[in-house]
Amino acid sequence: MAARAQRAIGLDHPPVNRANLFFMPTEHQPVLATELTELLAPQPGQTAVDCTFGGGGHARRIAAELGPGGTLICIDRDPAAEARYEAFAAEAPCETRFIAADFAAGLRTLRGEGIHPEMVYMDLGMSSMQVDAWERGFSYSYDAPLDMRMDTRQQLSAADVVNEWPESRLAQVLRRFGEERYAGGIAREISRRRPLATTSELVDAIKAGMPASARFGGGHPAKKSFQAIRIAVNGELDSLDDALPTAWGMLPLGGRLGTIAFHSLEDRRAKRFLAERARGCVCPPELPVCVCGREPEAELLTRRAVAPGPDEIAANPRSRSAHLRAAVKVSENLAVEA
Repeated sequence: MAARAQRAIGLDHPPVNRANLFFMPTEHQPVLATELTELLAPQPGQTAVDCTFGGGGHARRIAAELGPGGTLICIDRDPAAEARYEAFAAEAPCETRFIAADFAAGLRTLRGEGIHPEMVYMDLGMSSMQVDAWERGFSYSYDAPLDMRMDTRQQLSAADVVNEWPESRLAQVLRRFGEERYAGGIAREISRRRPLATTSELVDAIKAGMPASARFGGGHPAKKSFQAIRIAVNGELDSLDDALPTAWGMLPLGGRLGTIAFHSLEDRRAKRFLAERARGCVCPPELPVCVCGREPEAELLTRRAVAPGPDEIAANPRSRSAHLRAAVKVSENLAVEA
């Protein structure tokens, strides 16, 4: 199939130097891909925005439905994802475009251009390929430099957070972004052992900062702390809080928004955002008639989050914690803050 027209832009980034790219595995299993595609219901000729291109698994499903008259706009801040996008675009059955940016910034760019896609979707958190690229320091299972940057061109890294942030701020990060019960003790131990250079040193500090009984059962003892530090390094929750209303505001009537989250901090935000837009009258219950005039902006396509089935979990254990939510825009409600 002949390659179709593609465009790639970067926001305040130099061109990607592929000689300096980190190694990243190419095998990718998109999570809840069938369910997401069914809920978004892409049609030939439509425009879709993939906010987190990653390995392109969801993008391939959506592109196949959009067809020659459709357009798929892909966003990702990871230089390795941009390199993978080029291979995808060469064979994509629709028009494609890539924006090298955090998805909140990418969506703002598209909004400024007056783009109104029929669907926007977000596969949140880090990808399996980032986890398996051991040298990037996302995983507590490998010994690697303290990095955790999704955009390897940014300055702030996990080493900066671990070694330079005050103990009190570090404890706050662990508590807020990791919901870590032993945040204070872990932050104290990290501070005591500074400087830390590798993920193994960080794991040892985390284990030493919690009671011995807490190190066994309930998963790896460093899981919550690694999540918290990664979120802090990449500003993930701030980006999501920015991106959700931006994406929603870009949708036309009938447009659809889908999110896949892998931990409760992201899923709660998506759930609350969609629920607020699906809510109608907000008048006090003692009023006999509605005076606020508020109508629902959204119809929820998932009353409860969609989770992977047993077969998908067996084939891809990392999918176990995934939660998919989606909604369709049914009205423009000026009473809801955008």
